[in-house]
Amino acid sequence: MSELTSVELLAVKPMANYRLDLLFATQERKIFDVSPYIKGSWYCELKDPAYFAKVMVHPELRDTVMWPHEQDIAPHELYELSAPMA
Repeated sequence: MSELTSVELLAVKPMANYRLDLLFATQERKIFDVSPYIKGSWYCELKDPAYFAKVMVHPELRDTVMWPHEQDIAPHELYELSAPMA
């Protein structure tokens, strides 16, 4: 897939160590590591495990995740940089 490809995201579950369990419409389950993103000021709230756990599928876009204060991850990054679940 190209770097701008997005795939519908059906579900997201927070995991330990700032990882996300993702289920895509392709029926692929993948793991995305958010830890490289939480170094900047925009994502610093994600360091709080209680806040990190509030992750949800973006209600309008349906191809990425978001948190209550609208932090999100580019859909192509979420899909392309996630690893297949073992």
